[in-house]
Amino acid sequence: MKHIRNFSIIAHIDHGKSTLADRMIQLCSLVSAREFKDQLLDNMDIERERGITIKSQTICLPYKAQDGMTYQLNLVDTPGHVDFSYEVSRALSSCEGALLLVDAAQGVEAQTLANLYLAMENDLEIIPVINKIDLPSAEPEKVSLQIAEDLGFDLDMIQLCSAKNGTGVDAIMEAIVKLLPPPAGDPDAPLQALIFDAHYDPYRGTIISCRIINGSVRPGDQIVFMSTGAVHKIEEVGLFRLRKESRKQLSAGEIGYILAGIKSVSDATPGDTITLFDRPCNKPLPGFREIQPVVFSSIYPIASDDYEDLASALEKLRLNDAALSYQKDSSAALGFGFRCGFLGLLHLEVVQERLEREFDISLILTVPSVRYHFYLNDNSELMVDNPAHFPDPAKISLVKEPFIKASILIPERYMGVVMTLCMERRGENTNYHYPTPGRIELTCELPLAEVVFDFYDRLKSVTQGYGSFDYEIIDYRKSDLVKLDILVNGEIVDALSQLVHRDNARARGLSACERLKDEIPRQMFKIALQAAVGSTIIARTNISAFRKDVTAKCYGGDITRKRKLLEKQKAGKKRMKTVGNVEIPQSAFLAVLKSDKD
Repeated sequence: MKHIRNFSIIAHIDHGKSTLADRMIQLCSLVSAREFKDQLLDNMDIERERGITIKSQTICLPYKAQDGMTYQLNLVDTPGHVDFSYEVSRALSSCEGALLLVDAAQGVEAQTLANLYLAMENDLEIIPVINKIDLPSAEPEKVSLQIAEDLGFDLDMIQLCSAKNGTGVDAIMEAIVKLLPPPAGDPDAPLQALIFDAHYDPYRGTIISCRIINGSVRPGDQIVFMSTGAVHKIEEVGLFRLRKESRKQLSAGEIGYILAGIKSVSDATPGDTITLFDRPCNKPLPGFREIQPVVFSSIYPIASDDYEDLASALEKLRLNDAALSYQKDSSAALGFGFRCGFLGLLHLEVVQERLEREFDISLILTVPSVRYHFYLNDNSELMVDNPAHFPDPAKISLVKEPFIKASILIPERYMGVVMTLCMERRGENTNYHYPTPGRIELTCELPLAEVVFDFYDRLKSVTQGYGSFDYEIIDYRKSDLVKLDILVNGEIVDALSQLVHRDNARARGLSACERLKDEIPRQMFKIALQAAVGSTIIARTNISAFRKDVTAKCYGGDITRKRKLLEKQKAGKKRMKTVGNVEIPQSAFLAVLKSDKD
C-alpha cells in the first residue's frame, strides 16, 4: 500500500485539468504517440467539442520515481462545472490528496475556492500547481503570492508547469510521490468500498468505479449495496488503464472497477457503500445523499411521430446518467412529452444536445423552472415545478422559493454593471471583498429561478467573458409568485405558461408577446397576443391583418357603395376571427425561451 497514491485534479473550469492528465499519461508511457489524442480521458463528443469534462474519469498510472521504486498513481479527473459538484465531492472522498490547479493568467477564481473547500472537508493533502506559465499574459509570481495570501499555502510548496508543452510535469509527479500520503486501510477487515462513479456498457452492464477503503474483493464474491440492500455476484474486478485490465482481486487502498451484471447506473448511486454479503461491515461510509434535481423543463418532440423514439432515447440516456429524472407530460399545444429534472442548466443543455445528436430527435423545451413549496390554507404542503400544477390562488397562504448564495469573481471595472444585474434579479445581502488588487469577489443571495433563466449568459456578456460564477443552494424563502399565461387570439397556450415573481410578470409577459409577434405569421384577421395573471390582462400586442382593398373597383358614384363593401369585409373578418385557428410555428416556442438581450 505504501506504493499507491490516490489523487484528484481540482480546478476552476478551463484551467487545464484534462491537459495535465494527458501529459501525465504520456509521461508514464501508457499510450503511444500514434494513438495519442487531446483530452484522452474525455470520451464523449460533447466533452471534446466544448472542452469540458462532464463525467469523472479514472486512470491508474505506473510511475517509476527517481528513487527507483515503481508507484501506482490513481488519478481521478473530475468535472469543473458547478452542476456536478456532488460527483466531485464523492470523487474527492476516494482520494488522499489533490492537485489544486490555478491558471497563471486568471489567478484564483470562484470554482477554485469551492473545490478547495470540498477538498479540505475531506481532509486531503493539497499541492498547489500554477498552470499555463507559457502564456504571454502569465504572471506566475503574482499568482503565487495570491495563493500564499488567500489560500494559506507556503510559497515553496507551489509547483509551476505548462500542461500544454509538458514543462514542469516531472516535478509534479515527484511531488505527488513525496508529499501525498499513501492510503490507510486494513486488507483483512470486512469489505468497505465507496462508489464514486458508474457508467453503462451495453454489453457488460454497469461498470462501477470504486475505492476499496478496507478489506478486499474478488470475482465470485457476493456484494451488497448498503443504501438499497441489493445483492449481486461479482463477475470481474480490475484497474483502469486506458483499457480495463482485469485483476484477481482489489484490496484496501486501490481504486478500480467492479462488474456484477447490474442493469442500470441508477442502481449504483455515487456515495453508496459496497460490502460483502456473508461478512458485512458495521456501518456505511459517511457523506451519502440522494441526488436531487434542481431545474425542471418539459421536453417535446417537434414531430409527434417521434414520441416513441424520445421515450426510448430517454430510457437509454438514463442508463448512463443517474441524475436525470423524467415522467410523462402532455400539452394541448405540443402534444405528448416528458417532464425532466436536471442538476442545473449545463446538465439540461448536455441532455438536450445528446438527445438531438445521438438519437437524431428534434426537440422543443419549455421555459426551465425550479421547485417551489406552496403552503395551502388547509395546512397542506405542495411542491410544484410545473406551471400546469399551479394551485388555486385563493387557497394559497404562503409560497417559498429556493435561494442560492452566488459568488461572482470579476475584474474591478465591471463592479457597477454586475451590481445592477444582481439588483435586477432580486439580489439580497450583497457583499464584496478584494482577493487581489484589481479583482473583486461579490457574494450575493439570489432566487434560483432568476439564475436559471439567463443569468450566466448575461453575466458573461456584461463582463466581456471575464466573470466567473459559482453557487450553492442555501434555503427556501417567502416569495410572491404568480402564474403568467400567454393567450393567442383569446386562447391560453399552456406550453408558454411560466411561474414568475409578481414584480417581473409584466416585463416577462411583454417580452413574450413581442417575440411571438415576430414569429407568428399574419392572418386575414387581427390576432391579439396577451399576457395574463389570472383574469387580469397585463400586456398586449396585436398582429395586424392582411388588408385587401375591396373598394378598388368603385370609381366615383355614391359613397354608400364603398361603405357597403367595407361593412361586408368587416363582417367577414369578424366571422373569421371567431372560427379561425392560429397555427403557432415551432420557432415561436423557442423564441420565447430566449432572453430580451440575446
